[in-house]
Amino acid sequence: MRKRNRRVRAVLAVTSAAVLGLAGCDALGGGDDSGAGARKAKAPQAPLWDTSPASMAAVGDSITRGFDACTVLQDCPEVSWATGASAEVNSLAVRLLGASKAATHSWNYAVTGARMADLAGQMTQAAAEKPQLVTVMAGANDACRESTAAMTSVADFRSGFEDAMSTLRRTLPKAQVYVASVPNLKRLWSQGRSNALGKQIWKLGICPSMLGDADALDAAATARRDTVQQRVEDYNKVLKEVCAKDRRCRFDGGAVYDFRFGTDQLSHWDWFHPSKDGQARLAEIAYRKVTEQAS
Repeated sequence: MRKRNRRVRAVLAVTSAAVLGLAGCDALGGGDDSGAGARKAKAPQAPLWDTSPASMAAVGDSITRGFDACTVLQDCPEVSWATGASAEVNSLAVRLLGASKAATHSWNYAVTGARMADLAGQMTQAAAEKPQLVTVMAGANDACRESTAAMTSVADFRSGFEDAMSTLRRTLPKAQVYVASVPNLKRLWSQGRSNALGKQIWKLGICPSMLGDADALDAAATARRDTVQQRVEDYNKVLKEVCAKDRRCRFDGGAVYDFRFGTDQLSHWDWFHPSKDGQARLAEIAYRKVTEQAS
C-alpha cells in the first residue's frame, strides 16, 4: 500500500512538472513580453496631413497656367505659382520638392478658361500620375461671364466641386488636396482700371461681368459688380464647406481672396491676371498653408 502511494505521488509530480514546462515561465508571472498573452504596442498612426509630399499635380484655370504673366494673351506655365520652374516665382512644387525633383514629379493640368464643371476631367488626368498632393484653384471663370445672368449658379458650382473631389477619391483616396480661394475680382478691377492699356485689353473679353464698362460708376454698374462679388464670396463658402467634409483637404481660409493684389502683382499686359510677382505671392500663400502643422 505504501509503495502504491509513493507511485501515485511520483506520477503527480511528473505531471505537474510537465504542465509547468508547457506553460513556460508565464505561469510564474515572468518570461518574454512577446508571448501570446503580452499586450502588443500599437504602431503610431501616420498623420492625415503630410507637410512634405513627394509629388504634386495642379488643376484649375488661367491663373495656374500663368496666363498673361509673360506675353499678352498667352499661357506661361513656367511661372505658375503651383508648378512653375521659374526662380523668380519659386513655385509650390519647387519649394516642396526642390527644382530637380519638381521637374519630374509635378504636373500642371489647369486649362485657361476652365470652369468648375471642367474640374472633374482635370482630376482624372491628375489622378493618373498618382500625386500625393493636388492643388485646386478654380471659380474665377464661373463668375467672369458675359453677364451676371450667365454666371454659374452656386448650386451647380457646389455639385461641380463635389464631382471633382469624388472623381479624385475614386482613384486616390489618400491624396492631399489644397484648395485656394477665388480671388477678390472687384479689387482686381479697382486696381487695374487706372491703366489705359489694361482697359483696352479688357475689352477683348476678359471677365466682362466685372470688367465691362470699366469706368462706369453709375448705380447699374455698381450693382453688377456687387452681384459678381457676392457670387465669388458664395463660391468661396462652397469651397470651404466641401473641403471641410474631406479629412485630407485644406482650404486656404480665404487667404487668396484676402490678398491685396497691387499693381506690381498684376500682369502688365492685362492688369487683371497675376504677374510673375503675383504668382510668387500665390506660391508663398500655398506653401504656408500646405506646410502648416495641424492644430
